[in-house]
Amino acid sequence: MEILEGKKIYFASDNHLGAPDAKSSKPREKKFVAWLDEIKEDAAAIFLLGDLFDFWFEYKTVIPKGFTRTLGKLAEIADSGIPIHYFVGNHDLWMNGYFEEELGIPVYHKPQEFKLGSKLFFIGHGDGLGPGDKGYKRMKKVFISPFFKWLFRWGHPDIGMRIAQYFSVKNKMISGDDDATFLGEDNEWLVQYSRKKLNENHRDFFVFGHRHLPLEIQLNESSKYINLGDWIQYYTYGEYDGNNFTLKTY
Repeated sequence: MEILEGKKIYFASDNHLGAPDAKSSKPREKKFVAWLDEIKEDAAAIFLLGDLFDFWFEYKTVIPKGFTRTLGKLAEIADSGIPIHYFVGNHDLWMNGYFEEELGIPVYHKPQEFKLGSKLFFIGHGDGLGPGDKGYKRMKKVFISPFFKWLFRWGHPDIGMRIAQYFSVKNKMISGDDDATFLGEDNEWLVQYSRKKLNENHRDFFVFGHRHLPLEIQLNESSKYINLGDWIQYYTYGEYDGNNFTLKTY
């Protein structure tokens, strides 16, 4: 993707809209929409790296109630011609066409490479990557299985949403609360994953969410690991101008 002079590419992750409940997350949603409204003036593209919602499940004819301001602003930006790329997280695994069909936003279920300007990016949410985390990896296989999704759809959406939102907050394996402290460079499993991928092929930037910690770690002289933080405690985002990647706070 070519980046014209004066344009920037923006990255954000882990809003968890709806947590701990719709009312208390509304101010955070308004703040995020205000950010989107500002960056659309010079955005060449926007990358959203998952867990925009604390829970999201697409039934065949039903989507979760709420988030109107966010969805409307994303639709407006996409309709204006600014590309938006969405990576599912561990709280919104169950996207199934709504973003693509209604908003014109491509959705990715696995990490992807992008050539942005002259730099090569490796981008993903970050859940289930690297060593360890075996309990969640087993759970994720169940969650994304066609049988589980088929079974979940048979329940009434009101019941299904209530159960899922309860576990989304209470189950630390899903919520990620156990991981919200810095483990040190050598023990950060996404850093370990990035170093392993770097041995296979050079990338200039590895950009992830999921950890809820704003992090910048130099992997070698020409490659850097970035974690975007979140929009719950830190309100951090990434800005890339074609040469430099900067973590900023809104």
